[in-house]
Amino acid sequence: MKILVFSSLYPNSHQASHGIFVENRLRQLLAYAPEIEARVVAPVPWFPSSNPRFGDYAKFAGVEDHAQRHGIEVWYPRYPVIPKVGMRFAPWLMYAAVRGAVRRIRQRGFDFDLIDAHYFYPDGVAAMRLAEEFDRPFTVTGRGTDLNLIPRYAAPRRMILRVAGKAGHMITVAGALKGYLRELGVADERVSVLRNGVDLVFFHPADQRAPLRESLGYSARPTLLSVGHLIERKGHHLAIQAMTGLPDMDLLIAGDGPEEAALRQLVERLGLQGRVTFTGRLSQDRLREHYQAADALVLASSREGWANVLLEAMACGTPVVATPVDGTPEVVASAAAGQLTDARSAGAITAAVRRLFAALPERAATRQYAEGFSWDDTSRGQLEIFRRVVGAHNAA
Repeated sequence: MKILVFSSLYPNSHQASHGIFVENRLRQLLAYAPEIEARVVAPVPWFPSSNPRFGDYAKFAGVEDHAQRHGIEVWYPRYPVIPKVGMRFAPWLMYAAVRGAVRRIRQRGFDFDLIDAHYFYPDGVAAMRLAEEFDRPFTVTGRGTDLNLIPRYAAPRRMILRVAGKAGHMITVAGALKGYLRELGVADERVSVLRNGVDLVFFHPADQRAPLRESLGYSARPTLLSVGHLIERKGHHLAIQAMTGLPDMDLLIAGDGPEEAALRQLVERLGLQGRVTFTGRLSQDRLREHYQAADALVLASSREGWANVLLEAMACGTPVVATPVDGTPEVVASAAAGQLTDARSAGAITAAVRRLFAALPERAATRQYAEGFSWDDTSRGQLEIFRRVVGAHNAA
């Protein structure tokens, strides 16, 4: 079976963590089912300058046109993005920009059997058009904001429903996201829940935490870790505010983004200098070290489809404190995993951290809990769905 993976969120040489969960799922599938071949089309917004002052847009400008990542060929065609009004036109601009690249992939001998799209909008809409043009079935995976936010807008909601009607099958990474499709009127049997797993080989507890903590500059106080893009939705500001009620602890914030200056000002305003540290964006290797060294991870998001950072921390033996949004209660479902907050507020985070440390699970127990989230079930489920969808299309 030959699969064309289609997603605008896929890592590249300038954005190593950009959509890494899509790449990880594909790599795990190929390892599980070696009879599958895959190519990736990962459209990138067009931007004329790679000057660093333009931030993420400059990174898009520097992305290569074609690359091999972990033995998988990836193409990065450019598509135009129109500021402010772009949401409505993005699917059509994306489709128009990538169809030539897809045609060339076929001409080079990769006559794919299936398009595997990630995100219902805009990617799923563009994939639907590609499937119609090349007479191939497609599947689409819902991962978060494409189902818990974007359907609030009338025009995208209509297109998402059209995708739902045309797709060979749909996948969500959490039961809560399947619930959003159900609310839109999509039949349960058309949707499978295949949660993300965690790489239990790469993410593992440290052999010796004390020397690691020392090498990373940790103090003797318990240290919390908050990981993610520095935007309001990730709730780093709430983790910072919670530290005023946790005077015996430190906080590390890993990530970069547009809210960094405001978050640093918040630290100064609250007098938390010396107790709150910003690490910037970390490589996966470096992030793993912080997972291993930290005493707990805090995730204060307002929306999450399936937060991979939770399982990554647990796989390293580190319990978590998280807001009970979307798929997160499906991840944090045991005392060995950590604690859910009662609300999304600084006070609720403080209280949940106190509850966690009052009965802190053994790190071995947290690791054992994470071991229940291997990729095998997800890969098996994908293979069954792909075979069924391709078979139905060929028999039609």
